[in-house]
Amino acid sequence: MKLQDLIAGASELAPRITELRRAIHAEPELGLHTPKTRDKVRAALAHLPLEWREGPSTTGLVATLKGDKPGRSVLLRGDMDALAMPEETGLDFASTIPGTMHACGHDAHTAMLAGAAELLCARRDTLAGEVRFMFQPGEEGYHGARFMIEDGLLDPMPDAAFALHVMPTAPHGLIAGRSGPLLAAADQLDIVIEGRGGHASMPHQTLDPVPVAAELVLALQTMVTRRFNAHDPVIVTITKMEAGTAHNVIADRVSLRGTMRTLSRENRASLAEAVRLLAAGIAGAHGLTAEVTITEGFPVTICDPRAVQFGEALSRQMFGAQSFLRLEDPIMGAEDFAYVLDKVPGAMFFLGVSHAGEDWTKCCGIHSTRMMLDESVMPQGAAFLAGLAESFLENGFD
Repeated sequence: MKLQDLIAGASELAPRITELRRAIHAEPELGLHTPKTRDKVRAALAHLPLEWREGPSTTGLVATLKGDKPGRSVLLRGDMDALAMPEETGLDFASTIPGTMHACGHDAHTAMLAGAAELLCARRDTLAGEVRFMFQPGEEGYHGARFMIEDGLLDPMPDAAFALHVMPTAPHGLIAGRSGPLLAAADQLDIVIEGRGGHASMPHQTLDPVPVAAELVLALQTMVTRRFNAHDPVIVTITKMEAGTAHNVIADRVSLRGTMRTLSRENRASLAEAVRLLAAGIAGAHGLTAEVTITEGFPVTICDPRAVQFGEALSRQMFGAQSFLRLEDPIMGAEDFAYVLDKVPGAMFFLGVSHAGEDWTKCCGIHSTRMMLDESVMPQGAAFLAGLAESFLENGFD
């Protein structure tokens, strides 16, 4: 009965959840410092009995709700930052900041987390333990979760942690997750091949880096398929190739940029070594040199099997037997909630936010300039987050 009360309470909060989401969407902010978004969150929750903490590295917030009795602690996280891209949705509340858009649903994550805070504060006298609401900037490549951990904002570490990520290319209201690796580690790859340029009509008098770069791009794909087990996926993608100044000039150098995605610590380390060896070998075979720089991104997002089973059971109890999907395969995107799950048992779940009745396979996905979501699903997300916290405080993962 208590869980059904959460659903009813979330439905009543729908206008406020929507209002906050739209206010955040209209003024998106980038990176580790999102002061307008932070202030919107503080203002929306100012009437609640929460204890607030902020750190020096970001504008991230941790709000703590202490129940009437001592007990376990649980963390719920929502991210706040946007993406550096234009918006082409045509919404009435579309971004007013040129070149900046909430195209990954972080506005909805923050609004749903605020809704969960409202729901749980209303039940404070029945809670044993504490709930921490982590409003985090800098998820889009800025390592915001890591900075908040290093600032001590999560100390002492909670007993469990959960996050919810919207997915416009998934059925309306469906919750999904999986045990073990859910999302990949993502590292940035930069390679500079140094040669000796000259006139395009006399390539024999130069050390042309362009065909060497082309050979390397293809060799990277062959290396991945021959050096790594297909059941432990590895992806290397070159996304940018830059060389030359004119049609009749052989360049001195070629710059390559790309991404490396892995699902295990072992493959992450092995891949970095293999790329360096391959680049040096191919360049050297042609008398050139290659400098490889690998910038570490987020680690693998690994979900605790107990937490996933716990979330699945709760979803079915709250929203029906068909409300949850066990994902067979990981997704090769990356998430910096991985830093939290590296230290705390827990899980991230996905929430389908396509409009009811539409063909979700044809919706614009996250990071699209036309990405939109059905706001009517947000109360379900708020109720689910609140249910995760309340149920964990009551029973742990049992």
